[in-house]
Amino acid sequence: MIFDSHAHYDDRAFDGDREALLQFLPKEGIDGVVNAGASRESVERTMELAKRFPHIYAAVGIHPEYTGQMEEKEIDWLAGLLSHPKVVAVGEIGLDYYWDEPDREIQKKWLIRQLHLAKQADKPVVVHSRDAAKDTLDIMRAEYGAGNPAYIHCFSYSKEMARAFLDLGCMIGIGGVVTFKNAKKVKEAIAYIPLDRLLLETDCPYLAPVPHRGERNDSRYLSLVAEQIAEMKGISARQVEEVTKENARSFFRID
Repeated sequence: MIFDSHAHYDDRAFDGDREALLQFLPKEGIDGVVNAGASRESVERTMELAKRFPHIYAAVGIHPEYTGQMEEKEIDWLAGLLSHPKVVAVGEIGLDYYWDEPDREIQKKWLIRQLHLAKQADKPVVVHSRDAAKDTLDIMRAEYGAGNPAYIHCFSYSKEMARAFLDLGCMIGIGGVVTFKNAKKVKEAIAYIPLDRLLLETDCPYLAPVPHRGERNDSRYLSLVAEQIAEMKGISARQVEEVTKENARSFFRID
């Protein structure tokens, strides 16, 4: 069985077949899925999915892309969701410097605020970090602290940066990118990271693994990611699937 630690089944890309696909996932060997919110609207859709499907769990948070108009009332609203039994994390939160907007100081402000919310509620965090490794690491060290449960989603940095996040106590998420031919830096990092610190994820509908690159991604393709990691580490794909499933259930505190 495979656990998908990060998906976006609320995305419009699934509007045509969402119901059938989500109902079918357990029959395809998918043990569970954490659907990550990004905006207020996607958090609301994520909550609906988590309430309706036993194997879907929710991470609730505001992605850096949507922090430009964020206000304190969103923090209060998120805080009210964290007591729901299907809400397992605060996320997807973080920093994204690939685009010029929102302003970096605004992104930092709301990352810090959501990290504090997670600590207060004793919830893990799911962190998005794109072209922002140093600032992400510095803020997490200063505002969240070592040893608190954190997961660096869609890891895209070097082995040296992986070591820094591991030293902070973070889990590392990896998906279809590890199958890409040009992902040398990521592959070196994943080869270095111990299996008990890895989580499998799709980030679907994005980042489908080879040979489906460019197609709509979904949790059924995670077996291809497991096979790639297994080959790199000289173990079986089944072992990768089982260990990362237990990693996810432990990290998200799912019985």
